[in-house]
Amino acid sequence: MIVIRIVKDIKNIIQYITEGFIEIFSPDNDHYPAVGVQPFGGTINNYPSRFDW
Repeated sequence: MIVIRIVKDIKNIIQYITEGFIEIFSPDNDHYPAVGVQPFGGTINNYPSRFDW
């Protein structure tokens, strides 16, 4: 009985670790919209600035 319990515990530990690796190294399933680069439309706050926009 104790041997069966140890084998089940080892199996559960291996499954837990394996599922973690699968979650970390699987491809992304994020479905974010492709919005691209947004232009900066504001002003620079630190005057005097060395850049003339």
